[in-house]
Amino acid sequence: MGVRLRLTRLGRKKRPFYRIVVADSSGRRDGKQIETLGYYDPLADKDDEKRLKINPERAKYWLSVGAQPSDTVQGLLSKSGVLPPRPVLTMMLKSSPRDVNVVGSLITRPMSMLKI
Repeated sequence: MGVRLRLTRLGRKKRPFYRIVVADSSGRRDGKQIETLGYYDPLADKDDEKRLKINPERAKYWLSVGAQPSDTVQGLLSKSGVLPPRPVLTMMLKSSPRDVNVVGSLITRPMSMLKI
């Protein structure tokens, strides 16, 4: 049984609000949680302070003891500066040789999904 960093949905219908929590990976999405690390409000303005708040010390602690973040939480942690941004693989133009370039700042797909 692993531990995951994931989102728990709160709010009313059509007005989502999420808590970033540490929970057992086999538990339900909104089930029992071990610790709350912060929150994420997708409906707040992009540059609003209340859109994303994470306790970086506790997030780093849970990552150091082996907790695996979900894809969405990993993106939120990289936006907040807790994790480095994920590298992105892009294909070259058809006229150039078939090669894969790594672009550091853009995020499209995780590297594990690509078959090279």
